[in-house]
Formats: sequence, structure tokens, C-alpha cells
Amino acid sequence: MTTFDDRENAFENKFAHDQELQFKVTARRNKLIGLWAAEKMNLTQEEANSYAVSVVQADFEEAGDEDVIRKLLGDLTSAGVDIDDAAIRAALDEHMAAARRQFIEGV
Repeated sequence: MTTFDDRENAFENKFAHDQELQFKVTARRNKLIGLWAAEKMNLTQEEANSYAVSVVQADFEEAGDEDVIRKLLGDLTSAGVDIDDAAIRAALDEHMAAARRQFIEGV
């Protein structure tokens, strides 16, 4: 192998690693926001854990965050929680930061 091939492989490996890490951080964020929403809906601990898993699964419906936002907004509104799209987006940003911190700290 040439040095160029080695560098190319290194870049490809880094890209794959970065993509995997981003996937894990986003899944952690979705779990955290699911628990946050469950608390707002006054769910039991067992219901909250189940709901958080459903939020993680909702993210597989389409690329981006719109599927998660749609689920959260619909569920929170149905539960009588007074919330809007902007508040959910702000909470997503906060929980993304928390998820990144957890990965950095190894939690």
C-alpha cells in the first residue's frame, strides 16, 4: 500500500467512526427528550422508559428531526401540555448538548 492509500483508509475510518458517534449521540438525545416529555405528561417511570424508546424509534421514520418533533408535539398536545414547536426545538438543542456531554464524560 502506498502512503496515499493509507491516508485514504484513515480518512474513511474516521468518517465512519464520526458517523457512528453522531448516531449514538442522537439516539441518546432522543431518549433524554423522551424522558423529558414523559415527565411533562406525568407518566410513571415504567411508562416514561417505554415512551423514551418510542421517541428513539420515531427518529427512524425520516431523515432529520422533523419526525421526532412531530411525535413529541402530537403526544404532548394530546396529553394537555401547553407547548409549541419552538419550545420542542429548544429542548432538542438542550438535550443534544447533554447527550454530547454524557458521551464525553463516558456516562
